[in-house]
Amino acid sequence: MRMGQGVEWALHCCLNLAWVGAPVPGARLAGHYDLPAAYLNKQLQALVRAGICDSVPGPRGGFRLAREPGAVSLLDVVVALEGPEEAFRCTSILGAAPGGDPAADYSGSCAISLSMRSAELAWRRELAARSLADVAADVVRHAPDAPQRVRAALAP
Repeated sequence: MRMGQGVEWALHCCLNLAWVGAPVPGARLAGHYDLPAAYLNKQLQALVRAGICDSVPGPRGGFRLAREPGAVSLLDVVVALEGPEEAFRCTSILGAAPGGDPAADYSGSCAISLSMRSAELAWRRELAARSLADVAADVVRHAPDAPQRVRAALAP
């Protein structure tokens, strides 16, 4: 499974927005990481549509977190950008195999399908169990000055 690079960008931006605590223009967030502003803006708009971020209009506007960092899971961000569809899609190719039934849905009985779905469920559970607050705490343990550096760079 491969996620788009926008997921990484969005997660970093959400973490930074949590630390800044005020709206930050998308162009400023893009400049902070030397990212293409138009593409990052699309990712940020997807976060707005998902209710993870708010878009604040006006000269002191920009993007801010819509919820507390502890209420935003990593899975929330991934689903906002990548969509809710399952990564593995069983197409029931067993129906075309010798002895198979072309009309049957093998997704609930195929060992490969069941194994792939189980692995994806574990991945989704792990992402759902980790919030932005958890990640922020991990960062601060390794780089205690990170929130202060981000605020200095991005705060209005």
